[in-house]
Amino acid sequence: MSESVRATPLRDSAWLRVVLTHPRGNIVTAEMIRELRRLLPSLAENPHLKLVTIEGHGSDFSYGASVEEHAPGEIDRMLPDMHALIREMLDIPAPTAAIVRGRCLGGGFEIALACDVMFAAGDAVLGLPEIVLGVFPPAGSVLLPARIGLARSVRHVLGGAIRPVAEWAESGLIETIAPAARLEAEVTRWFDTYLVPRSAAALRHAVAALRLPLRSHVDRTLPPVERLYLDSLMRTHDAVEGLTAFLEKRKPMWTDT
Repeated sequence: MSESVRATPLRDSAWLRVVLTHPRGNIVTAEMIRELRRLLPSLAENPHLKLVTIEGHGSDFSYGASVEEHAPGEIDRMLPDMHALIREMLDIPAPTAAIVRGRCLGGGFEIALACDVMFAAGDAVLGLPEIVLGVFPPAGSVLLPARIGLARSVRHVLGGAIRPVAEWAESGLIETIAPAARLEAEVTRWFDTYLVPRSAAALRHAVAALRLPLRSHVDRTLPPVERLYLDSLMRTHDAVEGLTAFLEKRKPMWTDT
């Protein structure tokens, strides 16, 4: 793999550990998305696979998607690739888990939301802050209501706040919260307890069945949300202004148009 994604087989290849790596907080770049999409088809070649985990290198899961690549002219290429990745993650032939440390924001949080379960360090913070930039999280707007319900999702998408993991746990989103130093041990314990004794074939078919409602929802809803983002939102003054202001490190000047 490239420098943006590292994949390491563990436990006789029954567990694949995928690590997102970027010097700027593991931001989700177009290159990272491409590398993840190249990796996923090969997973079907391993009939013994029982778990795929995704985590960030170092102290954070991901600061979010590259703002530079959300500029007009760039986003038209990046966003469809990101959404294709989300759909392909829902086809991974094994249970998937996000291991969240530190910040898990924006596009990084969307990748975590596409996993079956989420483990988090006690000091982790998660959020969808895109609204602050004058935009919204397309995949997050589709995945989050399916995971925690519409009413709970509204405050996260419209508020854009970055909240501690304990608040997210109240919604049932987090499987386990553990001190950062013990997080890997907790994931290993879960793997040994729930997955190792099971047939990989049974696990593969069980997660396929469990994901069917979510996959159907994503297939039906994500394409029109993507068009809303690209064809309507990105033609507004405020979307371009918000992204530009962030890159220029200044306060945005909204016109409400």
